[in-house]
Amino acid sequence: MSHAADRLDASSYVERVLRADVRAMSAYHVPDSTGLVKLDAMENPYQLPQGLRDELGRRLAQVALNRYPVPSYARLKQAIAARFGVPAGFELVLGNGSDELISMLSVAIAQPGACVLAPAPSFVMYEMSARLAGCGFIGVPLAEDFSLDLPAMLAAIRQHRPAVVYLAYPNNPTGNCFDDSAIEAILREAPGVVVLDEAYQPFAAKSWMARLPEYPNLILMRTVSKLGLAGIRLGYLAGARAWTDQLEKVRPPYNINVLTETAGLFAIEHADELDAQAAKIRDERQALATRLAGVSGVSVYPSQANFLLVRVVDGPATWRGLLDRGVLVKDVGKMHSLLANCLRLTIGTPAESVALVGALSQVLAK
Repeated sequence: MSHAADRLDASSYVERVLRADVRAMSAYHVPDSTGLVKLDAMENPYQLPQGLRDELGRRLAQVALNRYPVPSYARLKQAIAARFGVPAGFELVLGNGSDELISMLSVAIAQPGACVLAPAPSFVMYEMSARLAGCGFIGVPLAEDFSLDLPAMLAAIRQHRPAVVYLAYPNNPTGNCFDDSAIEAILREAPGVVVLDEAYQPFAAKSWMARLPEYPNLILMRTVSKLGLAGIRLGYLAGARAWTDQLEKVRPPYNINVLTETAGLFAIEHADELDAQAAKIRDERQALATRLAGVSGVSVYPSQANFLLVRVVDGPATWRGLLDRGVLVKDVGKMHSLLANCLRLTIGTPAESVALVGALSQVLAK
């Protein structure tokens, strides 16, 4: 008969039950931004106009919250395919943000010896999701100018035979689009699927969507988060049916809730408004880059995303100085040696840019 005194404490049970590699990981940290100029998470700074928000509220009020979603999401898929140019004959898988789509892929490929490959630095969830699924991960360092080191990429693909190669287009956190000829070479060499992650496509005006039919091992992934709907958590993956039929097997049932589905449909109906906001962000990106280039001690990298990567003399101290002045940005210096003393600055409103440049000038003048 067991006695309470003989029972292990919770941490002992955790150590007994959970994987050692999971216990060694750090959770994805999202800092509190209350009261700050929030420029750390690549969000669209603009809300929908008041009239559209009122209309959306009426639409959401009519949703049957007591019922499960229609599991096929046929209407939402059709609307996405029509609006965003998914080629005929190609199918969609929907996710609770692109993070869930990455997780689905990791689960689907997880078998002994499977690994995922991506340039480094890039989106951290490629590695985290692979490792959580028990897969290996190979990070191939970018060149000094943040372009793909194509010989190294091809050599790593030949050596490790990855099940998945991720290429963010534009890349996060560097902001650049990789050379199309390099992507073509990787597609020809890869033994598995190549996932082109176009999360920031609205700000790049470049896309591989129309080229899906050219490569049977190409999948294209996007999210509506960066377009201006981060709060509804909706991502989609486009590919040949041979891929999507299998990924549907690992998609959790009802993973897109009825409010997200309704808001997504509404947003697509009014996508012109979101396109106009994206154009404003592109204009502000150029204006901010020009102003930052005039701040002593700041090096600005070209970007085709809704953020700018900058390098300063002391990244951690500059990040802290900005925070002390009410501006929250992302310190990416610890992500990779190539990013030493780099900060990632989300493109905000013109007023937020003024606050950012003013605070940064003060910090660097000290």
